[in-house]
Amino acid sequence: MSVQEVADYLGVPKTTVYDRWRAWGLKAHKVGRALRFRERNVESWLERQEA
Repeated sequence: MSVQEVADYLGVPKTTVYDRWRAWGLKAHKVGRALRFRERNVESWLERQEA
C-alpha cells in the first residue's frame, strides 16, 4: 500500500502517516524513494490499537 492508500484507509492526512509511521510501529519498505506498507501489517497494527 502507498502512503496515500494507508492515509485513506486510516482516515488521516498523508502527512500524518509520514510523520508517525515509525512511532506507530508500522513496518514499511522503501521502494526507490517511496514508502510502501503491506496491508497485513497495517491490519495487524490496527488490531493492536483496539486492545
